Amino acid sequence: MIESFKNYFKLHPLRTAIFLGLIFRLLAAIFSKGFGFHDDHFLIVEASQSWVDGEDYNNWLPSDSDPNRIPQGHSFLYVGLHFIIFKTLTFFGLTDPQGKMYVVRFIHALWSMLIIYYGFKITYKRSNLKVASWVGLTLAILWFMPFMSVRNLVEFVCIPPLLIATWHIVKNDFKLTVKDALLVGIWLGVAFSIRFQTILFSAGFGLALLLLRSSFKSIVLIILGFLGIAFLTQGVVDYFIWHRPFAEFTEYVRYNIENATTYGANVWHMYFSIILGLLIPPLSIFLFYGYFKNWKKESILFWPSLFFLAFHTYFPNKQERFILPIIPFVIILGFIGLFQIIEYKDWANKKWFKNSMIFCVIINSILLPALTFSYSKKNRVEAMCYVAQKEDLKMVMIDDFNRDDFLLPPLFYLGKWGSTIGVTKITPPDTALKIYNSMQPDKRPNYVVFMQAENINARVDSLRKRFPTLQYEATIEPSFIDKTMHFLNPVNDNQTTYIYRIR
Repeated sequence: MIESFKNYFKLHPLRTAIFLGLIFRLLAAIFSKGFGFHDDHFLIVEASQSWVDGEDYNNWLPSDSDPNRIPQGHSFLYVGLHFIIFKTLTFFGLTDPQGKMYVVRFIHALWSMLIIYYGFKITYKRSNLKVASWVGLTLAILWFMPFMSVRNLVEFVCIPPLLIATWHIVKNDFKLTVKDALLVGIWLGVAFSIRFQTILFSAGFGLALLLLRSSFKSIVLIILGFLGIAFLTQGVVDYFIWHRPFAEFTEYVRYNIENATTYGANVWHMYFSIILGLLIPPLSIFLFYGYFKNWKKESILFWPSLFFLAFHTYFPNKQERFILPIIPFVIILGFIGLFQIIEYKDWANKKWFKNSMIFCVIINSILLPALTFSYSKKNRVEAMCYVAQKEDLKMVMIDDFNRDDFLLPPLFYLGKWGSTIGVTKITPPDTALKIYNSMQPDKRPNYVVFMQAENINARVDSLRKRFPTLQYEATIEPSFIDKTMHFLNPVNDNQTTYIYRIR
């Protein structure tokens, strides 16, 4: 069977990569429920569904009751598309949050298939079929690709337009027609409107085109295509909402400059370590070497991604997901350079190199299904799903007394929008009781979700003194992947959740 697969793969590499990529992405769409990061849920799903329900969860929109409200620095394109999806699903009678997310993950799975297709085509054009085959297969079933492909993460969703823009440049050996030049600009504009930081990638494109001595006309057409999309998605939309164009983008720039060291400041080499880890060493080391090998010849692939990497390496605010947009470009250039090195140095016949590749395949074979079938943030999602089924539900209280601030509950799965009382070190039980008593009776929380098992008995007893009718309901265990992430890094608060009811 293995030999049959090898033979079919040699004859139909793109078809094989697309088939495998689709299978694993559909599996992830079905089984990989929950959310991966804070931003892919609370900045996209919560915001858009709250608008459908007539609320404004993140306070992103102007309000007559709050005339001092300002833009928050978020593009409305991607979250707006989710608003349309949720509004449409609600219109056709699909109101179950988990059901809606199945549809959303399926859409994202299909969208991410463009990464495989254009990654293969770009590589084939700049190298040969053998190299393109390996690139296609890697983009299809690299251990984290299916999982990330179904997340609502702008850093991953912006990858297809970046690859499509690159393809329109390389497909005719950098000889751009009027149509291609406009399409390059349009797709770069789409990427920018999904993730503002891709403007750095576009700047790298400009540098590469200057080095390639592209015609002034082509560069102007690319700029016009980019500005056209940016004007429609950021200028017109922001003017309609805030009465001034590009309000969100300018606020995004201002906020990030002023808060460069506020969030996630880390060591300068952080992103190099992340890339090396994601691509699995020692293969990742070979790919990094190959990535830098053709920096002159493959300038249109190298400079945009390097410019993006260099800026994020320099900028103090560093978060793992920020570097995701250039991962496919590192893979493409890495394999092109790696195979040139293999042919030159005859590494393919070296036992150590073969053993290294076998090791990477084994590790990938373990991690791929583990992540594809993982239920991320299960304890937080399932706690809300459990409480949402209760007919007497009014609102929830979160006890996270081991922390200064409580983890936000994903209210999308609760189906209710409102103020959540949090019991923390800063807001102890007595303060929570005062807040509770000050609320209207029909809005007072009657379910309590205790986060983490640490000091759980003492915390329950303490809250029961203030709420004598507190009664145990259920325990929600974290998923295997959540337990693993907490073990690897305790900062990931993916722990057991306990649900109590205030009768």
